[in-house]
Amino acid sequence: MAECSFIDYRLQSRGVVVLTLDNPPLNLTTLVTLDKLLSACRDIAGDERVRAVVVTGSGSKAFCAGSDISEFAHVRDDVVSRKLARENMAFTALEQLPMPVIAALNGVALGGGAEIALACDIRIMDETARIGFPEVKLGIFPGSGGIFRLPRLVGPAKAYELLYTGELIDAHEAHRIGLVNRLAPAGQALSAAVALAESLASRPALALSLIRAGVRDSLNQTTQEAISRTLADSHRVFTGPDIAEGIDAFFAKRAPVFTAGRNRTSAQRTEGD
Repeated sequence: MAECSFIDYRLQSRGVVVLTLDNPPLNLTTLVTLDKLLSACRDIAGDERVRAVVVTGSGSKAFCAGSDISEFAHVRDDVVSRKLARENMAFTALEQLPMPVIAALNGVALGGGAEIALACDIRIMDETARIGFPEVKLGIFPGSGGIFRLPRLVGPAKAYELLYTGELIDAHEAHRIGLVNRLAPAGQALSAAVALAESLASRPALALSLIRAGVRDSLNQTTQEAISRTLADSHRVFTGPDIAEGIDAFFAKRAPVFTAGRNRTSAQRTEGD
């Protein structure tokens, strides 16, 4: 059996990175996982070739079934600094990547695994999978984003229900309440997510980066602050290189080809473009 890498990420064609939680069979998060995830996010954020990211789990059983409970005994005396602070840093680094991030929920997503999914922009879920926040059944609660990210997606009332009960819900219920965006046939969550990521990767990188940051930050802004931010970001896209290509393609009745990176320079593409 191959040794797990905890986190594996690879740049594929068309500027899409597939980041895999690799600790089978359940892809449990460990202290090693958190450090490697944080490092991976730093590398990906600095790579101009990356235009979209897909996060998935190794194998077919789980996206991520949460934390490795066997580590609790080693961190319990100082769980905030030794575990939760690192977890929040890693998940926030994922949330703050400067390009679209899609979660391919290819299996069960529990606790910290569900919190990783919440840090992504779009969630595509295998129709046979389940998701939930069972921490309360262990006498604790989601300490790495579930408390504040979940109600933003499903509203406070549904968030209370999921967090209070700790019960899992199936993919169709998760889709109904807006926790996931799309359902995929059994075994097809990753391929569906990659297809969407490739589509997004063909769009202007700077605009996508500003959309991601703008939507995320608007949750903590006043209307006037959001307007000021939007105007400043609009200036950036209207003075960047992508608009010339977009307008030219519009009048030429052809599909635009956006090659500029997030920093306005022409980004190197990988083989297969």
